[in-house]
Amino acid sequence: MKLDPREYPKRRRQLMQLMSPNSIAIIPSAPVTVRNRDVEHPFRQDSDFYYLSGFAEEHAVLVLIPGREHGEYVLFCQEKIKEQEIWTGRRVGPEAAPQVLGCDDAFPISDIDDILPGLIEGKDRIYASLGVSPEFDRQLMQWVNHIKAQVRNGATPPHEFSALDHLLHDIRLIKSPAEVALMQRACDISAEAHTRAMQMVKPGMYEYELDAELMRTFMAAGSRWPAYPSIVGTGDNACILHYTHNNAEIKDGDLILIDAGCELDYYASDITRTFPANGKFSAPQRQLYQLVLDANYAAIAQVKAGNHWNQPHEAAVRVLTEGLVKLGLLQGDVDELIEALAFRQFYMHKTGHWLGMDVHDVGEYRIDGEWRILEEGMVMTIEPGLYIAPDDETVDAQWRGIGIRIEDDVVVTKTGCQVLTSKVVKDIDAIEALMAG
Repeated sequence: MKLDPREYPKRRRQLMQLMSPNSIAIIPSAPVTVRNRDVEHPFRQDSDFYYLSGFAEEHAVLVLIPGREHGEYVLFCQEKIKEQEIWTGRRVGPEAAPQVLGCDDAFPISDIDDILPGLIEGKDRIYASLGVSPEFDRQLMQWVNHIKAQVRNGATPPHEFSALDHLLHDIRLIKSPAEVALMQRACDISAEAHTRAMQMVKPGMYEYELDAELMRTFMAAGSRWPAYPSIVGTGDNACILHYTHNNAEIKDGDLILIDAGCELDYYASDITRTFPANGKFSAPQRQLYQLVLDANYAAIAQVKAGNHWNQPHEAAVRVLTEGLVKLGLLQGDVDELIEALAFRQFYMHKTGHWLGMDVHDVGEYRIDGEWRILEEGMVMTIEPGLYIAPDDETVDAQWRGIGIRIEDDVVVTKTGCQVLTSKVVKDIDAIEALMAG
């Protein structure tokens, strides 16, 4: 499944409408990263670059120049050189780029030092994501210094740099219907992968066997890779928030926490489910799991246009704190415990984050010091959890080493919210029924 290509020119127009008069935006592709010696990591395009272009090749630079007489969208990309394409794959090339990608002009990336300073010259402002790539920052300053060196000949260098992120990331935060549809498909694939893991698990297996099944399901459905390294934590490994070793044996009586989601055409999904290795929750596991599930539902209920970003977290914290007091893991007045952040002993992260092309997607959480108001089209995760350290002697031994997280992906709608990850079960009875076959 691919995004409708008509989305890209809409995005470029939207960004250029926000740019100041007589300005230019310059966005480089992602760098190629070496894994070891002469082996490179699989290339993944920079999200901002792809968001505006739909172009997945490396060694490219996208330039937007609002009001330019000869066309506002300029692309620098690799030339089509047959000898190189034999080794590294087919390229679009500058000649075909206008027809294939919709740019107004395309030039070889090898000519950028000769051409781009001329496009920058005379502009008042440059929009760029400074500080992301030191190499690109140096290159950008070389182009500007080249113009400065020609001032006596009448050249006019830009006098202001502005953060491209400030404009572009607010655009990216609000998803179009086409984006939501693509994210729904990514979530459906990931839901199938989590379901398969629940169905196939048996004590005696290893975490990496479930990891392999996740990847197989992702790729069989058209996703080329996960949106982030999958977490498959059995037993007290689930208490390590970003556990990715995935090499431990799964034991009878363990809970297994899987945090995994596929990426589909550059859009992420992000799901966490926790389930018993033998198909049945023990009594302590059941009590803590139900508490996290209640917090999950309470937080989702607060995802609606007009509420602020932190309301789902506040709802989850209250449910968790009240439950921890009832179970005896915390003692005291609930309001005072929340004020003192006592819950952080067992719940040390926020209840969610923005989701989109990046799994921890762009967008401000506060504006002018206040929590951001939720709007239709925003997509976020809801992921309360409880993690009782195996060596925490402040609690009864029955709770120790239990880690639980339940994570869903949710889009804000006109009337409330839509849970994109509803196709994978999370209620206790539904999990046990699924695992019983």
